Amino acid sequence: MSLKMFHIIFISLSVLMSILFAGWCWNAYFYEQSFFYMAGGIISLLIASGLIFYGKWFLKKYKGLSNI
Repeated sequence: MSLKMFHIIFISLSVLMSILFAGWCWNAYFYEQSFFYMAGGIISLLIASGLIFYGKWFLKKYKGLSNI
């Protein structure tokens, strides 16, 4: 597996984990009404969106790089 492919997989899994954590935070917020759960969900979604933009930038920049 090339370093480029590993990077793409790692960013994709990071986005997925961040979205799942945001969902968990929102679910916990509706049960306990804690500010920290709400803040954690919002921050996690911001991180996920930042990772998506970074992934798009990475794919555009290294489009011609070989996967070997």
